Amino acid sequence: MKKLVKNNVNWVGIIDWELESFHGADYSINHGSSQNAYLIQEEKTVLIDTVWKPHSTEFIDNLEKEIDLNTIDFIVANHGEIDHSGSLPALMERIPNTPIYCTANGVKSLTGQYHHPEWNYQVVKTGDSVDIGNGKKLVFVEMRMLHWPDSMATYLTGDNILFSNDAFGQHFAVEELFNDKADQCRLWEEALKYYANILTPFSPLVKKKVEEIQALNLPIDIIATSHGCIWRDNPLQIVEKYYEWSQNYQEDQITIVYDTMWEGTKQLAHKISSEIAELSPQTRVKIYNISKADKNDIMTEVFKSKAIALGSPTVGNSILSSVGGWLDFLKELKFKEKKAAVFGCYGWSGEGTKVLREKLTDAGFSVVEAEAKCLWNPREEDFERAAGIAKALCE
Repeated sequence: MKKLVKNNVNWVGIIDWELESFHGADYSINHGSSQNAYLIQEEKTVLIDTVWKPHSTEFIDNLEKEIDLNTIDFIVANHGEIDHSGSLPALMERIPNTPIYCTANGVKSLTGQYHHPEWNYQVVKTGDSVDIGNGKKLVFVEMRMLHWPDSMATYLTGDNILFSNDAFGQHFAVEELFNDKADQCRLWEEALKYYANILTPFSPLVKKKVEEIQALNLPIDIIATSHGCIWRDNPLQIVEKYYEWSQNYQEDQITIVYDTMWEGTKQLAHKISSEIAELSPQTRVKIYNISKADKNDIMTEVFKSKAIALGSPTVGNSILSSVGGWLDFLKELKFKEKKAAVFGCYGWSGEGTKVLREKLTDAGFSVVEAEAKCLWNPREEDFERAAGIAKALCE
């Protein structure tokens, strides 16, 4: 069932309340999500994006209740990733000659995934437009690497709607669709988590793209995202947040992350936390055990932090595999201008802190000299080293 966005524009997507993960199992979803598709019915009828393949039958059935599929003049594929394009093959079986407007990289993505080079692709680039009647046009804006090479946004003149695809979205289910109807705390938590875990590596490009959009001086009344809330109440507030987040964002926060075998490394983590709280009461401190906390939630807190402390015991001349895997993810996100410290216990050879230091440096962190490398369980002198970490991170 379609839901009105504005005038002749309706939402025709899917709200998935039971979705628990995304990008395989790489992104955790705690409050459902949506795959947003849009139907424009002016003199021409246009479908903006589709939904994930598991929902394709429901999507097409619902769409057919609203319109004769043969009246769709063309489809806009803002992004080829399967959560946006997964229903295209089933839809194109019904309307095989319908033009698909996308970028050149979009053609590569769609043909690579679905093996249909015969589809009627219409390649567009930034500034290209198509008239849809009643004095309105769709204007295309390439959004390369936000977050795939094929990504683009589409702007509807007259109604002043920016169909932004993955930019400005959240994995968050909201039946009422709009940002002013959503739980505001949860909305901003999910928007920040989405940016931190998906868009952080592309922050320099985000900054440039926001500046480019601002330079176009387009009136924007609505930002219609591909996931989560549609921004209609002060829609530019999320654009301003993206601009802020794109510039090596940090708050007065230090996050302590660790895993432990026999609680010694855990003791050091909690000592560092209490020392930070005493040295700098205004600084927010958070502690996470990598094996027990959600990795995306941890990374959201790292995104907000000015510094982190990372701990692992030595095992097999290295670190725990849980910490090693987490460090690979940390490196992917390309954080900038953040400090780090290392700590951990050992019983035999003690390479753990050295490995942590090397991997954090490789991930772009400035690792302070102070560390706590503890033989067996911590003694008073080890807790003093933990206090030294706290001091170095607070400076």
